[in-house]
Order: sequence, then C-alpha cells, then structure tokens
Amino acid sequence: MKKETSSEEVTAANEAPASTTRRRFLGSGLAASAGAVVAGSSAATALATAAESAGDEVLEIPASNKILGRGVVTVPYGLPSKFEADVVRRNVEWLTPDRAASISFTPLQDLHGIITPGGLHFERYHAGAVDIDPATHKLAIHGLVEKPLLLTVEDLRRLPSHTAIHFLECPANGAMEWRGVQMDSVQFTHGMISCSEWTGVKLSTIMEMVGVKPESTWFYAEGADGSALQRSIPLPGAKDQFGKPLPEFDQNEIHKDVMIAYAQNGEALRPENGYPIRLIVPGCEANMSIKYLRRIKFTTKPLVTYQETRHYTDTTDDGRIRQFTLVNEANSVVTFPCPDKHLTTPGYYEIRGLAWTGRGKVAHVDVSTDGGKNWKEAKLVQPVMNKCLTKFTFDWDWDGKEHIIMSRVTDETGYVQPTLKQLREARGLNSLYHKNSIQAWRVLATGEVENVQLPTV
Repeated sequence: MKKETSSEEVTAANEAPASTTRRRFLGSGLAASAGAVVAGSSAATALATAAESAGDEVLEIPASNKILGRGVVTVPYGLPSKFEADVVRRNVEWLTPDRAASISFTPLQDLHGIITPGGLHFERYHAGAVDIDPATHKLAIHGLVEKPLLLTVEDLRRLPSHTAIHFLECPANGAMEWRGVQMDSVQFTHGMISCSEWTGVKLSTIMEMVGVKPESTWFYAEGADGSALQRSIPLPGAKDQFGKPLPEFDQNEIHKDVMIAYAQNGEALRPENGYPIRLIVPGCEANMSIKYLRRIKFTTKPLVTYQETRHYTDTTDDGRIRQFTLVNEANSVVTFPCPDKHLTTPGYYEIRGLAWTGRGKVAHVDVSTDGGKNWKEAKLVQPVMNKCLTKFTFDWDWDGKEHIIMSRVTDETGYVQPTLKQLREARGLNSLYHKNSIQAWRVLATGEVENVQLPTV
C-alpha cells in the first residue's frame, strides 16, 4: 500500500539538501510506484528489484526478437523512429498566413539536450526558402577594405575552420504573450530558439584577408533569397545613424564570435538553415545571422535597411523608438512539466528546463514551485558554454496539489531575468521584440499544465 505523505514530510523534503531529497524520492516515490521496495535505494536498484519480483512476465520474448531487421542500404539517410512522428516543427496559421513571411517553431518539450537536430531547427523566412547551387554561389567582401574579394563556397572551405556551439533566437520569441496569454505550449511561447554546432570561417579571418580600413565601424550583410534580407552589424566604435552610442550592449564584442558557416551539427547546412552558407552572429537577434549569404560590405554607419525599419524596431507607449537592440538578453523556461508535457501521479519528478544569454554564460538558475514566493537554486547540467543553451534540473516531490512553476536565470554579467510586470513597466504593451520575462506554468491537481501570467510576476 502506498504511504500517504504528510504536510510535515513535504515541508521537510523541501528543506532537505537536494542530494538527500533526491535519494529519498527515488527510493520511496519512484520505486514504490514500480511495485517494489526499499526506501533509500537508487532508481536502478529499485527498478531491478521490481523486475525481479515480477518474474518471467517481464522477460516475455518481444516480436522484435523474432524478425530480421532492416539492412544498411534500406535507409541511406537515417530518420527518426516512426514512434517519434509527433516530434516536429509546428506553425501558427494566423501568425504568418502567407508562405513568404513564415515561421515554424522548435519542439523544445521533446528535446533532451542542448543541441537541436537540423530538421527541428526553427524557421523564419522573409521570402521563403530557396535552393542554391554551391558550385555557382559566390560571396562578395567589399566596401571599406584594401582588397575586395569574391569567394566561392569551395574557397571558404579551404580556409582555417572554426567550430562552436551557439543558440540562435528570433527577437520575436514570445511576442504573442506581451498583451496576455496566447498559447498553451512551450513550443509556441519559446520555440523560436534553437542551438547547434556551427562550422565555418571566422569573420576575423576574412577581415585580415581583405584588410578592413580603420574607419569602418559597421558591416552590412545581405542574403541571396527573394527578400535579399539585409542587416547592419556593429564593429568597435559603432554609433547609430544619428551619431549616438548604440543602446545596451558592448559594441566591441559582437564581431569577435561572428562566423560564416557552411556546416551545422556535422553536416552541410540545410536549405531552411541557409545552404550553402550563412552568417552566424552569436548572442544576437537571429535575423542578423543572414541565410544564403551573398555579400558583406564594410561601412562607416548602419545602412538602416528596410528590414531594420519595417521589422526589428519597437515603439514604446511613450512614443520612443527602440532600434538596434541587437543582443538577446538572459532568458529561461521550464520544459518539463509544461503545457505539452503533463504529470501523472504524485511523487518525485525532475523539473527540467533551458537557460541562455546573449551576453556570455549562464551563471545560475533559480526555480520556484509556489509562484515566486520562494526560490531555490537549480543544478546546471554541463557543459555551460558561451552564448549557448544551458540545461538545468531541479528535484521536486509533487504532492498532487496545484502549483505554479517558474525559472529565473542570472548570467555571468549579473543580469537577472526580469518579470513580465517589470518589462511592461519599462516598455508598455506595444512592444513586440525581446520578451525575456519569467514564464509561469500552473500545474493543476489533475497533473495538466497551463500557461498563466501573474499580476505581480
């Protein structure tokens, strides 16, 4: 018979050290639900004990033991199991109804690490995806340089390579939540972010080759898609088009990590991710990481392109214009439990989530299970890398009652993830981009999870 947990025991569990609490939960909660066992044993021991007590029933020979499997030539390019068919990118039909300006969202709730498979990386187009022949594609490097260059894809692959793991996040990630709850899905509230291993050539290598002139303080990147997507990216000494300092970021750092990528997660870029080459500007708005890259021009000022005025500029309630807010600030979200992944029975659960910052590394993450009244530090899962997704976990004994779960990240610069109330006070309700506020999930007594916004959080 399952032992009832008293409120005193729950309180004691919440106050106990994480390692002690986890051992007790695994021993008494998980093992008991498996039909077994001795409190204090590990999960593996508990499950082994349960299996042994069940006898031969658990050792019944499955159908898969009785057949010859597929051969190596049957599937020349590996695909996910048919039982994972629901792990896909999804879109919101009313958000971008036309094919050109379209968005698909990464299923964060179904991913188990920090790397996003190429086929699940979120998509954002301004004129749809295009297929470009790498044999004919060229990249022009010109403007304020000593030696302009026209490089082929093969030229780039011959140069010294650079590999790094970085996230890309659309500045509109979470935009639908500014005015109120819109989506009961972590895929739609936070799914415009993905993280990959990128391989290519560092921009600094190219800059040395062409001899960028000292007066150059910006460079302009342009894509070969139908929109010819363009963004201006700052170099040291950059000022805006009016000669004023750029807001809220260290303009001396952005270009250091920039690369021209031709590979993602060990294989060539996919067409939806910019094949054959794209720019990667780590930590900044993903639209700056121009896909189908065809030219880089070095200049003395931002070109204030169509995309930098029509999109990626905010108007606040007091009439101010927010432009060139390029860095994605620290953010985090609990991916289990979440509206896509519910709880079943009371007992031990490992709360899991992701944290990130465009300013460097995640320093620590706090988790609250009572709507922000109390916070406890979560465990960061290694590796913790620069401008990269970081996974965190937190041991929790669910008592079967309603709870509100939240996470809050602090990055290595000391920046603390704000509440939605704080963001609204600073920017009003007309904002669209860079919503990085604390996300609240309400866990119902049924185990279902819903998206909520608290007036004080």
